[in-house]
Amino acid sequence: MSIKIQVRSNESLEAALRRFKRSCNTSGVFRLAKENTWHEKRSDYRRRERRERIRTIIRSQRKHQARVRRG
Repeated sequence: MSIKIQVRSNESLEAALRRFKRSCNTSGVFRLAKENTWHEKRSDYRRRERRERIRTIIRSQRKHQARVRRG
């Protein structure tokens, strides 16, 4: 899994680095690295997964509500 970021013209290095970090975050690179650094108990894993699922559901509901309000 490799992530490539092209530095745009007139873009600062800090902005490119922020874009790189954001793409790493969304692709799950940090999560994979974290998983391999130490053992996570099954209960902690389930709790974390549940929180992430709830977060994505709430996020999608907000998007849906914003679309309904507009149109």
